[in-house]
Amino acid sequence: MKAKFPKESATIHTDMVLPGETNPLNNLFGGELLARIDRCCAITARRHTRRVCVTASVNHVAFSKPIPLGAVVTVQAKVSRAFNSSLEIIADITVEDRETGDIINAGSAIYTFVAVNDMGHPVPVPEIIPETEEEKSRFDAALRRKQLSLILAGRLKPAQATELKALFQD
Repeated sequence: MKAKFPKESATIHTDMVLPGETNPLNNLFGGELLARIDRCCAITARRHTRRVCVTASVNHVAFSKPIPLGAVVTVQAKVSRAFNSSLEIIADITVEDRETGDIINAGSAIYTFVAVNDMGHPVPVPEIIPETEEEKSRFDAALRRKQLSLILAGRLKPAQATELKALFQD
């Protein structure tokens, strides 16, 4: 299986916030944004693996700015790391200022997907080769996040989490 670069499967979804998607403050519902993020990440996962991929977990979501009615919101998703049958995808959310056109960070999310066959069983996925400094940093951090998740799930002993231990050694 040939390794791939993050740019090969990157997905960008741009849309406008409509009245039926807003809360009483006229900002985009968080759940609506989560659905957009999930779809964008799912497309990225499918592009990377060329398989059906299912959402395994939403590891992190942070909304740093409200997204008002009429705003142009963009979700950009990239694979940060691929493991055996799973892959971590990071989504960056931005909003375009209506008057200036400036691009403003509005949040981020980290999702995990698993590639499956027609029977729903996990299948191997291609490795990812990070190119930029940001991609390399996210690639390294993904292993730490995975080890922490496995510890919390009771599937890895803390002493076996080599990447996490390295953070706390002199």
